[in-house]
Amino acid sequence: MAVLDNLQPKLVFKYFEEISQIPRGSGNEKGISDYLLNFGKSLGLESIQDEALNIIIKKSATKGYENAPTVILQGHMDMVCEKNKGTNHDFEKDPLKLRIVDDYIYATDTTLGADNGIAVAYAMAILASDDVMHPSLEVLITTDEETGMSGAMAVSPEHIHGKILINLDNEEEGYLLVSCAGGIRTKGKLPVIREERTNGKAMQIKISGLKGGHSGMDIIKERGNSNKILGRILKHLLNNVEYSLCEMNGGAKNNAIPREAEAVIMVADSDLVKATELVLEFAKLVKNELKAQDAGLNIEVQEVAAVSKVFTKESTEKAVNLLYLYPSGINSKSTEIEGLVESSTNLGVLTTTEGFVEYDSAVRSSVSSLKEEIVLRSKTIVNLLGGELECNSGYPAWEYNSNSKIREICQSVHKEMYGKEAEIVAIHAGVECGLFNEKLGNLDMISFGPNLYDVHTPEEHMSISSVKNCYEYLVEILKSIK
Repeated sequence: MAVLDNLQPKLVFKYFEEISQIPRGSGNEKGISDYLLNFGKSLGLESIQDEALNIIIKKSATKGYENAPTVILQGHMDMVCEKNKGTNHDFEKDPLKLRIVDDYIYATDTTLGADNGIAVAYAMAILASDDVMHPSLEVLITTDEETGMSGAMAVSPEHIHGKILINLDNEEEGYLLVSCAGGIRTKGKLPVIREERTNGKAMQIKISGLKGGHSGMDIIKERGNSNKILGRILKHLLNNVEYSLCEMNGGAKNNAIPREAEAVIMVADSDLVKATELVLEFAKLVKNELKAQDAGLNIEVQEVAAVSKVFTKESTEKAVNLLYLYPSGINSKSTEIEGLVESSTNLGVLTTTEGFVEYDSAVRSSVSSLKEEIVLRSKTIVNLLGGELECNSGYPAWEYNSNSKIREICQSVHKEMYGKEAEIVAIHAGVECGLFNEKLGNLDMISFGPNLYDVHTPEEHMSISSVKNCYEYLVEILKSIK
């Protein structure tokens, strides 16, 4: 028996469980894309798979809705692949192991992929149902939303004709998303030189136990960033002990606040105890700073096997100083919308290769000039220390539409169903709506979805009751568009 077999709405949870059996990390979407294409064709519906593996499935209007405007139902098929350290799970081939705890669905030690698998399941249920009244539908499921939105960038206007778009990539029931930040991905590349070192002790500094989270939705919570904490520790050591850096690595995705990081350094035999004490003393300070929002922070030091090749003194100083100085966290908050982060950057991935250290970030802003300012500041710092900054996957902000008819319909339906209007919000996270408005032209858009928690982390979970509520809400909205 399927884990979600007895849940309602039955079709929604049936399809969510089916797609959870198909690996669908960003960049590995061929399997899920083919599955969706075959699903649409099995229903006898016009189904298109484009070169970017985006899927478009079209369904004609039900009786009485032939003259209603066409509605685009939109979500993305890829997911962030994060797992707990030591977990034996291969995201390239293994299905997710779903489990139910009270009102919530979790995966086991991995991300759940409810962001944005629930949108896919909703759309599939609508397409497969014969008792839902609706206008003509164009279901658009994109690829690569989590790592650059290249799927949305590749959508061709020849395949999409609707002018109302309902995005199902929001994560809090009762809220209607009407605006979001734009973003860009940056990568600082610092060349390093290595040399032989035959004496000394090697010590590993390891950071773990942080909550992490979505770099857009959770950045406001001021959670610890393992890469930046590592930078502070290494800088503190640099001021007090001479050492050679061997490597430093942390994080897995630039749009997820990193939870773990580690570095290996070489110190003189006589400095091993002092260096260890300095790290542990500094760790107490950081733990105190984060005691409210990240009480699980753990910082360990241990001696490891010596390394023969280490960074030169100059490369050690440059790599550590760049990590220490690299922008990360909230850059500005909105003065117009209370509680909204206006611009930020997340140093999500730190990687050491043979000849480089790479610093990979996701920059977000609802004000384009502030996005450009963060990029310029990052580039200036990287260049000053002898590196280069690469930029890619830029996407525009979704600006508020004061004359939205779909917003009025959503509010009317919400009040009729729940006795009150939904709350109108803008968020710091990025959804694909800004790109669609730019590519498809003058769309009337709204975004909503069920309650999701701890997305982009192995603690990601989704409310069963909220999934039901939002599906019923979606059905009523479609019924009301005439």
